Amino acid sequence: MSEVEGTGPGSTTTAGKKGLKANAIGFWEGLSIGLDATAPAYSIAAVLGSMVVVAGIHAPAVIWLSFVPMFLIAGAFLYMNRADTDCGTTFSWVTRAMGPWIGWIGGWAVFTTGVLVIGSLADVAARYLFVMVGADGLAANRTVVITVAVVIVLVMTWLCVRGTEASAKFQVWLVFAQVGALLLFVLVAVVRLFMGNLPAGATNPDWSWLSPSGLTSDQLVSGLLIGVFIYWGWESAVNLSEESEDGDTAPGRAGIWSTVILVVTYLGVGIVTIAAGGVDFVTGYDDDDALFGAIGDLVLGPFAFILLLSIITSGIASTQTTILPASRVSLSMASAGAFPRIFSRIHPSYGTPSFSTWFIGGVAILWYVGASAVSDNFLFDSISALSLMIAFYYALTGVACAIYWRRRLFTSVKAFLLIGVGPLVGAATLFYLLFESVRSLADPEASYSGTSVLGVGLPLAIAVFFLGLGLVLMLVWRFTVGAAFFSRKGFETVSDAVALAALGPTRPGAALPKDGE
Repeated sequence: MSEVEGTGPGSTTTAGKKGLKANAIGFWEGLSIGLDATAPAYSIAAVLGSMVVVAGIHAPAVIWLSFVPMFLIAGAFLYMNRADTDCGTTFSWVTRAMGPWIGWIGGWAVFTTGVLVIGSLADVAARYLFVMVGADGLAANRTVVITVAVVIVLVMTWLCVRGTEASAKFQVWLVFAQVGALLLFVLVAVVRLFMGNLPAGATNPDWSWLSPSGLTSDQLVSGLLIGVFIYWGWESAVNLSEESEDGDTAPGRAGIWSTVILVVTYLGVGIVTIAAGGVDFVTGYDDDDALFGAIGDLVLGPFAFILLLSIITSGIASTQTTILPASRVSLSMASAGAFPRIFSRIHPSYGTPSFSTWFIGGVAILWYVGASAVSDNFLFDSISALSLMIAFYYALTGVACAIYWRRRLFTSVKAFLLIGVGPLVGAATLFYLLFESVRSLADPEASYSGTSVLGVGLPLAIAVFFLGLGLVLMLVWRFTVGAAFFSRKGFETVSDAVALAALGPTRPGAALPKDGE
């Protein structure tokens, strides 16, 4: 048995065991963080045009189908967090279930997603800030936008260090602003559709839009490759489990509810956008986040700035909430002996991983500025590489859940479905999408830059580079100071006490086992 036990009944640790401030946030703050981490306003604005290009009027079907594997993986996070409340999430759980080598790479994948995307999220906020105030010249000036984006990253990093409570309160306001703006847009669009006072091209929504029966298999796969990743980020709530009230249950529930609220929001926005603008209008914004500016003018008129404001808050909120999981995972890895000890340094006053947080922010800035200096297309290609990392560590977590709970899978229908079938189906779907994404990104013509690196597209080359870098660092750590961590065996299993607390008795009258049983 490894040294860190779960925090459910019968286990030996409590939240905050790494020095993090315990009980800093509650369920609602965790839910806000889970929602904001996905950047919902920007995510749907950026991909809806591409979805409609692929799936036409059935794009809403792609939206809810993309939700399914994410919901199943959220279930895996829920049950793994019950068994092992650790801010390292994927790293800690995969290490327990599948051994230290796979666990280390899983943690590295989470770490690198932060490095790749944080600057780009701040870039979105900076660019749309200028667009909203009518300063189109500044919005087109890359030096100005990059400078403002760097300032945003620095401020958000400072706020993360300043305290989890302060970060959470800020996120609550941002989620109200962001989701509120989207819901207002949906409401106004529905009213105007009902009254019939939208311009020519508008059409009434139909239930058939939600049916996947109108999609070919190629359309479905292509749509899922786009749609799945607009849900990425909800697990940020679970990365704060050691800083949460009811840390073994509330963060997992926040992750689940984040995905549910997201699918409802995305469906509402997607349906009314297609209805208000028409298919031809929306397809004109293939891979173009300017869609919200155009549809905002059409539906909201002089109040179109509300949608632009939602994208600004989306970028700022997600910049901050993407720093959180990467910093917590590196803290967990350092605490377990898988990363340099300095990453486990906790701020004495704020109870946050100060070194890890500043390190993530700093490296993310360096990558963002460096990639932007090469070209905007290089930056976009680096973001495309994210899909591989995300699918990889989510799928690993689903498999880890089934392995770690394997002795409980056949004790009840509930256990079989929620900790066996669900996570494995989610993992299998994501592994398949990972394979399809590799095939797609291998084609240089499919990248933004059109650049070939050793015969493959730049996004795939970037992903392989980060994977290779991780493997090298892992081997160096193993053969220098990390031997103790890599001596762990893996294939652990959940204790009876934690399993019974999470799933309930397997037969009438069954009781929790006594300690040591």
